[in-house]
Amino acid sequence: MRNIARALSLAIAWLLVAGLFVQVFLAGLGVFASPADFITHQNFGYALELLPLLLFVTGLLGRLGRRFVGLAGLIFGLFLLQSVFVGVRVDAPTIAALHPVNGFVILLLSIVEAREVTIVVRPPSGAVAATPSKSTEP
Repeated sequence: MRNIARALSLAIAWLLVAGLFVQVFLAGLGVFASPADFITHQNFGYALELLPLLLFVTGLLGRLGRRFVGLAGLIFGLFLLQSVFVGVRVDAPTIAALHPVNGFVILLLSIVEAREVTIVVRPPSGAVAATPSKSTEP
């Protein structure tokens, strides 16, 4: 079960990174193509919000450590803030302007998370094995 959860964490982490790049593209469509395209950006963002929650759960099941699980929780919390920033755009536009900044923070932390799980699940080829091997020297 632990290895399955770790493999799922790896896949979900990189899927989140890819999805966030698509999300930035969708925001660009809303700015440069048509404001109506922002609805796709909004809906895709709500769908992406599930991935950090899944990272949190698979991180716990895969015993990936506090740092990984905490980072997944932080990313999920930042996703929740995205809607708050949009919601205050009329009353507090300066606060709402943090929406794209927060989005890039989410992307940065997601890349860090994906790199870390990659290192844990697939260590570099020259890495020392987790269990020491018996030496054949006298």
